[in-house]
Amino acid sequence: MLQPSFPRQKSEKSLLIRDFKDLKLVRRELETRARQEAQRLAALQAAAALARAEKELFSRAVGRVVALPPQHRPGHRASLERARPAPIAEQLRLDEMAVMQEALSDEFDVETLLHTDETLSFRRPGIGPDVTRKLRRGNWSIQRQLDLHGFRREDARNALGAFIREAHKAGLRCVRVVHGKGLGSPGKMPVLKGRVQSWLIQKQEVLAFVQARPADGGAGALVVLLA
Repeated sequence: MLQPSFPRQKSEKSLLIRDFKDLKLVRRELETRARQEAQRLAALQAAAALARAEKELFSRAVGRVVALPPQHRPGHRASLERARPAPIAEQLRLDEMAVMQEALSDEFDVETLLHTDETLSFRRPGIGPDVTRKLRRGNWSIQRQLDLHGFRREDARNALGAFIREAHKAGLRCVRVVHGKGLGSPGKMPVLKGRVQSWLIQKQEVLAFVQARPADGGAGALVVLLA
């Protein structure tokens, strides 16, 4: 039986050409993939460099970073201290106590403490009569004055208490209190004169007082010597 014959050389040549073309295609595909991989790696390197630059910029802007203490880290409850009230100034408290303790009474009997003379002067026990004489002659210069003209009784009492307290705190020795002569009062009687004398006697800062000289107010004012 006869066997069919095939053109072997021509078939092998076609196969070789086809394989060569495929090889070129494969090579081009590999080159394309290599370029793409190179581009991808370059992009990754550029992104990493940008991230490093941004991190360094942030670090320079923020400065040194300190880790949170353990009690402030996640998982720990923060404990808040209650706000403490502002401390009260000790001197203010003492001043307020002094004001409460020095409340001036209108029922104080002043007549038994005034020295019986033409001006009804006053000096504390232990203060000699020469003090009131010098005070009357003006041996101490008047350093500050309080004018109570037009004051109601309560307002005058509060104003006088504050005036004496502040003058004593300032280190003043001699002040004048103008209570008026009462010419505008009913019966022409000096309403505040007796009150002012009584209030001054109750003030521990007051050592003595006399009626002012005519040039300093006369019967309408008192010159007061402070401790």
